[in-house]
Amino acid sequence: MVIVDDLHLVKDIVESCDYQRRHLFNAVIVALLSKAHAAGQRLAFSTDNAPPPLANRAHTWDICDFTPADYQAICSAYFDPAIARRLDFGEIHRFAPNLNAHQLRKASVWLSHELGADTARFIEYLTTHNLASNVEIEEVEPVDWNDLRGVDDVIEALEAKIALPLEDRVLAAELGLKPKRGVLLAGPPGTGKTTIGRALAHRLKSKFFLIDGTMIAGSANFYSSVNRVFEAAKRNAPAIVFIDDADVIFEGEHGERGLYRYLLTMLDGLESESAGRVCVMMTAMEASSLPAAILRSGRVELWLETRLPDEAARASIFRDKISCLPATIGAADVAVLAAASRGLTGADLKAAVEDGKLLFAHDKANGKQLKAPEQYFLAAIETIRRNRRTYTKKKRPQLTEALSIGFKAE
Repeated sequence: MVIVDDLHLVKDIVESCDYQRRHLFNAVIVALLSKAHAAGQRLAFSTDNAPPPLANRAHTWDICDFTPADYQAICSAYFDPAIARRLDFGEIHRFAPNLNAHQLRKASVWLSHELGADTARFIEYLTTHNLASNVEIEEVEPVDWNDLRGVDDVIEALEAKIALPLEDRVLAAELGLKPKRGVLLAGPPGTGKTTIGRALAHRLKSKFFLIDGTMIAGSANFYSSVNRVFEAAKRNAPAIVFIDDADVIFEGEHGERGLYRYLLTMLDGLESESAGRVCVMMTAMEASSLPAAILRSGRVELWLETRLPDEAARASIFRDKISCLPATIGAADVAVLAAASRGLTGADLKAAVEDGKLLFAHDKANGKQLKAPEQYFLAAIETIRRNRRTYTKKKRPQLTEALSIGFKAE
């Protein structure tokens, strides 16, 4: 018997676009099979996908995904029996169900030297060595979505329908819980959509994957980059793919349908069991800017709306931001500030606090008589309103845009 391992790796090379003699691979396989049959010999191939000659002439044996028992059998070969008995392989499998034998062996060999190794340590090793997000967590601002004000219903829905199935693996296994596969987070700019993404990145770590404006729609490697993100998420499933400003990305596709069709496939769960455990969460300023087919019932299973903070939420935000400041500036009347900031977003309020501190510092540094503390923040709020009025005026059409004057013909 002759064993040919990883046949798909050879096929990927000789059938690639850059290879000069494509379409000969199947002929070679037919010749090998015919020669082996004539000589009374056997060929055994291992491959991801069987090419047509093999699929038509060979007996196929599928190796199914590993079970917790498989994990235990592989790891026990490298662990001291006392350590192996301490490990909950069901818990390890729930956390990372798609590990291969090489990864399990590497983890076991590494941890076999730690006498105190347990399930938590095994999972920690997998998180840092085998399961990797495409986000550098250290570079993401540490935030908690509980810091958001006025959107308690959104936070509760995220906790119950996204975080719980991903974080409580025992309860998820007991009840068959899965995160919602399609989530739309819509709302005006500055209302906390990206903050929720940052909080998810810190909470989920290796289970969080990001697609944002750094992947430029229409560029040569855009779709391959998106595909790599989804493939990594499927390997780490259950996981979240967070598409920030999805409406902007779709507008940048210039009529191309690659991302659009790929997302439809993912949301319909047609790829695999692992793909069915990948949650796709999109943020958008205008839900109407997204393709209608993506918003169809059944694809987006959870609709959440972030909104402008009400007066109580604005007061809470101001209180949180200025309570830690010196009394000369931190004693501002938050009720006055909340009443004066109606219509502003959470991001606007944060900017108003920062600008107010700068105005106060300028007066103090120049020896000017200090005003009542809330006056500095009120001045900053007024500047934000003035800038908004100035820069959100409707732009005149450019010369390249169609301009109609007078009556139109029906």
